[in-house]
Amino acid sequence: MVQTNLDPRFQKTRDGAIVESILRKCVHCGFCNATCPTYQLRGDELDGPRGRIYQMKQFFEGVAPNADMLRHLDRCLTCRSCETTCPSGVNYSQLLEIGRTAIEQELPRSWRDKLVRKAIVRFINCGWLFTSCLRVAQVFSVLLPPKMKQLIPVRQQAVKRSKRSHQRKVLMLEGCVQPGLAPNTNACAVNLLDRFGIEVIRISAQHCCGSAAMHTSEQAFGLRQAKHLIDIWWPYVDAGIEAIVISASGCGVTIRDFGRLLADDPHYAEKAQRISQLSCDLVELIETEQDQISRSEHSSKRVAVHTPCTLQHGLGINQRIERLLKLAGHEICRVKDAHLCCGSAGTYSMLQPVLSDQLRENKLQALMIDDPEVIVSANIGCQIQLSRGSPVVVRHWIELL
Repeated sequence: MVQTNLDPRFQKTRDGAIVESILRKCVHCGFCNATCPTYQLRGDELDGPRGRIYQMKQFFEGVAPNADMLRHLDRCLTCRSCETTCPSGVNYSQLLEIGRTAIEQELPRSWRDKLVRKAIVRFINCGWLFTSCLRVAQVFSVLLPPKMKQLIPVRQQAVKRSKRSHQRKVLMLEGCVQPGLAPNTNACAVNLLDRFGIEVIRISAQHCCGSAAMHTSEQAFGLRQAKHLIDIWWPYVDAGIEAIVISASGCGVTIRDFGRLLADDPHYAEKAQRISQLSCDLVELIETEQDQISRSEHSSKRVAVHTPCTLQHGLGINQRIERLLKLAGHEICRVKDAHLCCGSAGTYSMLQPVLSDQLRENKLQALMIDDPEVIVSANIGCQIQLSRGSPVVVRHWIELL
């Protein structure tokens, strides 16, 4: 166990107890650095999990925070690859969540940084505004220089959704940006589940799970969004829905964590825990009906599967999309360094564009080593990130299935 000596202001506090427990598990072995995307890029100890843990340990033991400390923490993607690698079970992401919040309280961000973060979150959370701006950009993209044009996703023509009723019913999160960017994701999911005899109850309004706000230093706003979503879903939970299905793994990680995030809220703790228990990634629900998946040789493709960090490290789901696509007759291509992040990481691509672009280029090279015809992902952010510069089309895996 690593010796810790928390500063008196953190002793006998709930966060202090959690921090001390996490810090004591870390033996500074460095295995985490071997799988950390930012350490692989920069080769700087302070831009790897071990170095960031050391910096947070110094802060919680009384060292005054500084701009460099916050800069290194901000460069973290929160991909959780280090947690998958760690032999000691260090909950790095929770330590980072507590540590960055505490540091920001003592070393407030500049007004410009705060404004940028607030603007990003409010913009992507405002469904009608985001979609309207996206549509205008798509119309006029032909007039833009190639580099700017590459930033604007091609408009997707949505397929019709089944409206048949079934005894088995589930909820599905529409999300905040996915309806505008990739409407076919949930539409294809609804239609496939309909063939399995499962009805998706559609709540038309676009709602955010709170993840974007929580990852951009707006924890309180993110928790309000989580509570709002719980309030909307609760009547259906009371009515006995089978599951809450999430087609974007980034949202899935946050919703799976509602129980912990709201554990101290007397009005929402029990409901949040129930929501977390009901939530499942789309692949988990489809797997239960895999005996109904038919093999189709004539439409088979060579597929490179990008498993998002939130799916493989956050939810612990790996190699399962590949298995479903194989059942449907597709050929799965090799992917190099599949554990490394593509650089999307929620709002990271907007706040750390240089590192994000480097990670995207590396990931595309890793995905293309077997010359696939198509790349599939399980998270809207990763899908859009990879589509910028990809030589082949990038889709959500449910569209291919």
